[in-house]
Amino acid sequence: MSYGIGLAIEVSVAVLLVLTIVYCVTLNRRLKSLKADEGAMKATIAELVAATTAAERAVGGLRATMKDCESGLDERLRAAQLMAGDLELQAKAGDVVLGKLTRIVAAARSAPDLTPDRPLDPRAMAIAAQSLNERARLRLNGLAA
Repeated sequence: MSYGIGLAIEVSVAVLLVLTIVYCVTLNRRLKSLKADEGAMKATIAELVAATTAAERAVGGLRATMKDCESGLDERLRAAQLMAGDLELQAKAGDVVLGKLTRIVAAARSAPDLTPDRPLDPRAMAIAAQSLNERARLRLNGLAA
């Protein structure tokens, strides 16, 4: 009987050894595959690090460009505000000149030396208007008292 139990134990140990060998072969294949994937993974990580570094540099460049654009826009906005103020002054001066022209035309029409058969000369009116405009411009620029 001890011979039968010993044989059963030996057979079960042999079966377990065969199963262990099969498991080790499978494990070896998986480890080889994992090592091969490790190289690819390292390459992928290196590419990812390089791409991240390039993206960080690009973001830094965009921030610098944004600051330059912002300062340029601020300068242009200030210049536009100054120009708007100048245009407002010029528009007011134009209203003053238009009022003066209106008074001149009204005075010229009501002048006693004009007769209905002798109409106003448009060229003379244009010359008078240009002269008035030039005087107003000189006053605005501070060149004339």
